[in-house]
Formats: sequence, C-alpha cells, structure tokens
Amino acid sequence: MAVVNQYLFYGKTITSAETVTMLSPAVNETVLIKSIRVSNLSGSNKPIITLKDNNIALFNAQELDHNASLELLTQPLIVEGGTTFTYTTSGTVSAGVAIGISYLNIKKEVTT
Repeated sequence: MAVVNQYLFYGKTITSAETVTMLSPAVNETVLIKSIRVSNLSGSNKPIITLKDNNIALFNAQELDHNASLELLTQPLIVEGGTTFTYTTSGTVSAGVAIGISYLNIKKEVTT
C-alpha cells in the first residue's frame, strides 16, 4: 500500500448565509489542516461563522469584526476519512466573507 501526500488549498468567498461541506475525505484519506483563515470583507457587516468536524462544533458562532481577518487554528486539526468538515454562516454576509484552508491530504493507495 503506497501513501500519497498532497498539499492543497480550499478557498471560497461567501456572500449568503449557508451551510457547506468544505472537505469530505474518502475512507482511505486523512486530512491534516494547518491553517483556517477567515476574513470579513465588509466595513459594516458582522457575520457569524461556525465550523464543524463530523458534526462537532469546533468554532461555534464566531463573530467576525468589520474588515478583520482571523486565524482560527493554533494547532493542526485532523479530519478523518469518511467524515465531513463544514461551515455555517449566519448574520449579514452579503458583502462577503473569505475563507481559506491550507491542508495536507494523506491518501493511502492500494497497489497490486
């Protein structure tokens, strides 16, 4: 069994209240998140973001200040295969919230 490591980035600008699955590793994958950075692109809105790993709220109702960026992690975060990593935004997000995730995808390949 070979292991393939891929350094990847997920980025999105959010303009409405929504719940979205950002990462959904397959059963033979493990994701190691190094950085989660969120930015409020508005000078007047104060959006709220919640991040969940396999339906467990890691950052629950984190309010973002006007025109501010926030690094949410101080230690790496693991998302196991067969689970999901999601965000939910609420409040006024029409001016935009940017989210960026830097992560390592560890994929075990079956070789014959």
